[in-house]
Amino acid sequence: MNINTAQISAIKPSSLSSAESMLHIYQDLIRLFNRTFKEVENTQLVKGGHEPIYLPAKNTQQHHQIVFAHGYFASALHEVAHWCIAGKQRRLLEDYGYWYSPDGRDAKQQSEFEQVEIKPQAIEWAFSCACGKPFKVSIDNLNGEAGDSQIFKNAVKQQVLDYLELGFPPRAATFIRVLQNFYQSGKLTKEMFCLESI
Repeated sequence: MNINTAQISAIKPSSLSSAESMLHIYQDLIRLFNRTFKEVENTQLVKGGHEPIYLPAKNTQQHHQIVFAHGYFASALHEVAHWCIAGKQRRLLEDYGYWYSPDGRDAKQQSEFEQVEIKPQAIEWAFSCACGKPFKVSIDNLNGEAGDSQIFKNAVKQQVLDYLELGFPPRAATFIRVLQNFYQSGKLTKEMFCLESI
């Protein structure tokens, strides 16, 4: 990926006052993501309806689309996190070719869901910190068996600490820098990631 520091630092908050620029509005995320990745990765972030989805381009005139739900800021961060860890072949498949069992999962299904959510939620947490926005883990199973949320939270925290030590996936690291620059949030530190906050 050929995104350099000059490109990242050129993405500045819009002409709002400093208090207003800290508002977390999805339009900023769309603009930041698309300026950073639309041409380089042929991928754009798009506000959608009820369910988020990843849609690969059907032809060379189209862009791949990361569609997030209802204009929710957290949904956009979460869907970008999934994209950041999906490999090249996965990014050619709708929803990266993964299964999704909707709300109402039994204990076994919930455990499987949580295993595949650890990395994206760890990256989403880092994105949230880079935006200066609170983060909450999501078990996404209001009508099913919740499992042990503390075990899941511990796993997400350990993953984000591992990323801090060993490095984030390249696209995630790039977007973190873009968000830090835009929200003027400073470097991520392990002290930012405490279980009490999620």
